[in-house]
Amino acid sequence: MNKIKYFFVAALLMIVIGNVYSQTLSKTGTTAAQFLKIPIGPRAIGMGGAFTATANDISAIYWNPAGLASGNTGEAGFNHINWFADIDYDFAGVATYIDGIGTIGAFVSVLSTEDMIVRTLENPEGTGEYFSFGDLAIGISYARNLTDNFSIGFNAKYIREHIWHMSAVGFAIDIGVLYKIPILNEFRLAACVSNFGTKMQLDGRDILLIYQSGAGDGNLINTKVELDSWDLPLLFRVGIAADIVKDNTHRLTTAIDAVHPNDNTESLNFGLEYAWNDIFFVRGGYNAAFERDTEKGFTVGAGLKYRIISSIYAKVDYAYQDHGRLTAGDFNDVHYFSLGIQF
Repeated sequence: MNKIKYFFVAALLMIVIGNVYSQTLSKTGTTAAQFLKIPIGPRAIGMGGAFTATANDISAIYWNPAGLASGNTGEAGFNHINWFADIDYDFAGVATYIDGIGTIGAFVSVLSTEDMIVRTLENPEGTGEYFSFGDLAIGISYARNLTDNFSIGFNAKYIREHIWHMSAVGFAIDIGVLYKIPILNEFRLAACVSNFGTKMQLDGRDILLIYQSGAGDGNLINTKVELDSWDLPLLFRVGIAADIVKDNTHRLTTAIDAVHPNDNTESLNFGLEYAWNDIFFVRGGYNAAFERDTEKGFTVGAGLKYRIISSIYAKVDYAYQDHGRLTAGDFNDVHYFSLGIQF
């Protein structure tokens, strides 16, 4: 009974944080560092993003850091996403279990684009200059089993966005909890708050302006435009999952997540994962159900886990997500790939 109390006290605290903090803004596109909302891990994406209570691999860093404590092992993984409009998004993470301490990890995510032409009203075809845009997040993770069935995890991360000669910096934490109940093979409850942190404000020499005051040529005034600061995209997730079939050969996991962001409407994610001999995996799901004006929808994926030697495994995963009308015209289908080593 005490374990259940631990879970619900932690989850209630997250709900209060999520609700209070998200009341400041409620519209799409009104938060900074939008790249923090790009999901990572084809396994989770193939399950429709219903992964808060299932996360037990390196992608738990994104979905629920408490899941890093699920196994006394280590894992390193790399994810690459060909995002919309020729944008690349990469994530790399590593985590390892240390006896008596818990699981410690580190991660980095990078969003990048090719250089683009600088265009102005006077030179719509280009000034001959080029600019770049990119995002960066670097962080550390810690997770620990407080009891046999209850775990908690944290991320602390440094966030930076830049465009041409301007940049914005922020700091954030993620907090997650996971509780396992020995029914239906294993029933899991989980909650996670992501991106709880500082506001971000662009600054740099691109907002330095020179105005002429009066009739004389020498009356120049240096002016700096002060831009607004913006909240980070806070996400609060609650999830349940169960292994409804589990034996030596087959496992079927079903999961549901409820998502409450501070810059969009609430939504639900649904997912399934079938595993054969813990070697071959097939996944399916539905992402962002009931989200207003969403372009998301069905997801599918597959994975392979192969033992190299002893307790070292290689993992390859793929997922595809349907983005409806966004896949037409100038936008491409989104494919997710990852490579990993479990040790």
